[in-house]
Amino acid sequence: MSRTARAVALLVAGAVLAVLGAGTAQAAGYRYWSFWEGSASGWSYATQGPSLVRPEDGSVQGFRFAVSADSQDASQPRRSPDFGKICAGTPAKDGSKRVALVIDPGTAADAPDGETPPALRTACARVPEDASSAEALASVAKPLRYDTSAMLCAISGYPASGCGEQVSGHGDGGSDSAGSGNGGSDGGSKAPTSASAASSGDGDGGGPSAGVLVGIGAVLLLGIAAVAQARRRRG
Repeated sequence: MSRTARAVALLVAGAVLAVLGAGTAQAAGYRYWSFWEGSASGWSYATQGPSLVRPEDGSVQGFRFAVSADSQDASQPRRSPDFGKICAGTPAKDGSKRVALVIDPGTAADAPDGETPPALRTACARVPEDASSAEALASVAKPLRYDTSAMLCAISGYPASGCGEQVSGHGDGGSDSAGSGNGGSDGGSKAPTSASAASSGDGDGGGPSAGVLVGIGAVLLLGIAAVAQARRRRG
């Protein structure tokens, strides 16, 4: 390989690394409570917020606090959705229904600075037949905290502050399994409502900025020009 060709190859490799580095450096996630619905086959990420879901008697609902980028990246509750086990001591009663709840505050890696997540727990909520998942949760896990857009921010007072804040440099979120921003009581299946609004200002979706891409394009053009010039000299 000639000296010119070798230099061009290095320029191209550097450009590729710059793209990869820019994407990684700008990767971000959000810290929030995600909402899940349980069945015999496991956990499914809920497509509506807990205030809109009206679970039937015998349902299992899960809440998991973690750092994740979206519904595909979110972490499931770390306890199986076993209604029989969770509600074993709560018999059926006319005029009410039983909803099994798994409340998983996540790991230390998911916790905000200065806070320690409480232990994972389960509860069997006995609520009126028309109660929502949010009402079932409120009956066993107060205090709950919501933000002005009705996004669920805290369960049993955890975390003490914050609500769907962006966490830079997110990789796997410190999570140990694969659940989003549906924690809001008004629904939503991607990032939390407040976090989505906060991240929409630059519109780059977490990828390389326009300036980075322009700079990389310029490097590649210089490399191509150098190859062309070298060929003309040899000709």
